[in-house]
Amino acid sequence: MIKRTLGPRRNNLAFSPVTFLKSDQRVDQPITGFHLDQHQDWVAELACGHNQHVRHNPPWTLRSWVLSEAGRINKQGKHLACKKCDAGAPPDRPEVDKT
Repeated sequence: MIKRTLGPRRNNLAFSPVTFLKSDQRVDQPITGFHLDQHQDWVAELACGHNQHVRHNPPWTLRSWVLSEAGRINKQGKHLACKKCDAGAPPDRPEVDKT
């Protein structure tokens, strides 16, 4: 896996290095289900065992499909870029068999 890291800024401000994956190395995973979190935000359950929020938060994030059951059913099987897979994180739902 090839990663690029941005180093410190030249103006001497405190800056943590940020790691980016090349766009062709993103890991896409199918949506297998949904649930509400403790704040009543929708979370997509991915086949890899990770969870990812899919909020409808206009004007920043427009996902009105998540507000209806029909919209969520329509998105099952669609792929999302899994940031946790990209980072090599352990599954949020260990009961999911990743083999």
